[in-house]
Amino acid sequence: MFDKIMQAQQKAEEVKKRLDHISVSGEAEGGKIRVIATANKEIKEVIIDPAFLAEADKEELEELLVVALNKTLVQAENVSQSEMQAMSQDLLGGLGGLGNLFNK
Repeated sequence: MFDKIMQAQQKAEEVKKRLDHISVSGEAEGGKIRVIATANKEIKEVIIDPAFLAEADKEELEELLVVALNKTLVQAENVSQSEMQAMSQDLLGGLGGLGNLFNK
């Protein structure tokens, strides 16, 4: 049992490292504002179209940044959940059929 716990912790660390190398993005105003992050929800880059920036007022820019950031975080969460779900299924598959115990 202890081996299974250690294996689960190791797999979780592997997934976390993998998520550091997966990029996700979100945008607002048709791509005039774009945010890039890792699947671990670390913001890496914010790109704002120079022409849009020259014309936008502070409130509009702030609102659209929030939209782009939230879209990026949703993407990161979706990727993270998918990776963790795959890891869980992999671990439960190694329990010799016990993984389906509660699905029946």
